[in-house]
Amino acid sequence: MNEKEFVQNFANQFDDTDASEFSMSTRFRDIDEWSSLIALGVIAMADEEYDVTLKGDDIIKSNTVEDIYNIVKSRM
Repeated sequence: MNEKEFVQNFANQFDDTDASEFSMSTRFRDIDEWSSLIALGVIAMADEEYDVTLKGDDIIKSNTVEDIYNIVKSRM
Protein backbone atom coordinates (compact mmCIF):
# COMPACT_ATOMS: atom_id res chain seq x y z
CA MET A 1 0.00 0.00 0.00
CA ASN A 2 1.40 3.35 -0.97
CA GLU A 3 0.22 6.80 0.07
CA LYS A 4 -0.77 7.97 -3.40
CA GLU A 5 -2.96 4.90 -3.98
CA PHE A 6 -4.56 5.27 -0.55
CA VAL A 7 -5.36 8.95 -1.11
CA GLN A 8 -6.95 8.06 -4.46
CA ASN A 9 -9.05 5.29 -2.91
CA PHE A 10 -10.11 7.66 -0.13
CA ALA A 11 -11.01 10.39 -2.63
CA ASN A 12 -13.08 7.90 -4.64
CA GLN A 13 -15.58 7.80 -1.76
CA PHE A 14 -16.58 11.38 -2.57
CA ASP A 15 -18.86 12.04 -5.55
CA ASP A 16 -18.77 15.84 -5.71
CA THR A 17 -15.25 16.65 -4.50
CA ASP A 18 -12.43 16.49 -7.04
CA ALA A 19 -9.73 13.95 -6.22
CA SER A 20 -7.06 16.62 -6.74
CA GLU A 21 -8.26 18.27 -3.52
CA PHE A 22 -7.06 15.30 -1.47
CA SER A 23 -3.65 14.71 0.06
CA MET A 24 -2.35 12.98 3.15
CA SER A 25 -2.84 16.21 5.13
CA THR A 26 -6.45 16.77 4.01
CA ARG A 27 -8.76 17.32 6.96
CA PHE A 28 -11.62 15.26 5.57
CA ARG A 29 -14.23 16.57 8.03
CA ASP A 30 -13.71 20.07 6.61
CA ILE A 31 -15.00 18.92 3.21
CA ASP A 32 -18.63 19.98 2.78
CA GLU A 33 -19.53 16.62 1.28
CA TRP A 34 -18.30 14.64 4.33
CA SER A 35 -21.11 12.61 5.92
CA SER A 36 -21.72 9.44 7.87
CA LEU A 37 -22.50 7.72 4.57
CA ILE A 38 -19.04 8.57 3.24
CA ALA A 39 -17.55 7.37 6.54
CA LEU A 40 -19.20 4.00 5.89
CA GLY A 41 -17.73 4.08 2.38
CA VAL A 42 -14.25 4.63 3.82
CA ILE A 43 -14.76 1.70 6.21
CA ALA A 44 -15.90 -0.50 3.29
CA MET A 45 -12.96 0.66 1.14
CA ALA A 46 -10.46 -0.28 3.87
CA ASP A 47 -12.04 -3.73 4.09
CA GLU A 48 -12.25 -4.35 0.34
CA GLU A 49 -8.92 -2.85 -0.75
CA TYR A 50 -6.71 -3.64 2.24
CA ASP A 51 -8.55 -6.36 4.17
CA VAL A 52 -8.52 -4.12 7.25
CA THR A 53 -11.45 -3.56 9.58
CA LEU A 54 -12.00 0.05 10.58
CA LYS A 55 -14.45 0.94 13.31
CA GLY A 56 -16.53 4.04 13.74
CA ASP A 57 -14.24 5.09 16.61
CA ASP A 58 -11.26 4.99 14.23
CA ILE A 59 -13.02 7.51 11.99
CA ILE A 60 -14.14 9.65 14.94
CA LYS A 61 -10.61 9.86 16.36
CA SER A 62 -9.08 10.73 12.98
CA ASN A 63 -8.78 14.18 11.46
CA THR A 64 -6.72 13.72 8.32
CA VAL A 65 -6.43 11.19 5.51
CA GLU A 66 -2.99 10.35 6.95
CA ASP A 67 -4.57 9.42 10.29
CA ILE A 68 -6.78 6.85 8.52
CA TYR A 69 -3.82 5.67 6.41
CA ASN A 70 -1.74 5.07 9.55
CA ILE A 71 -4.51 3.03 11.18
CA VAL A 72 -4.94 0.89 8.06
CA LYS A 73 -1.20 0.44 7.68
CA SER A 74 -0.79 -0.62 11.31
CA ARG A 75 -3.45 -3.33 10.90
CA MET A 76 -2.15 -4.85 7.68
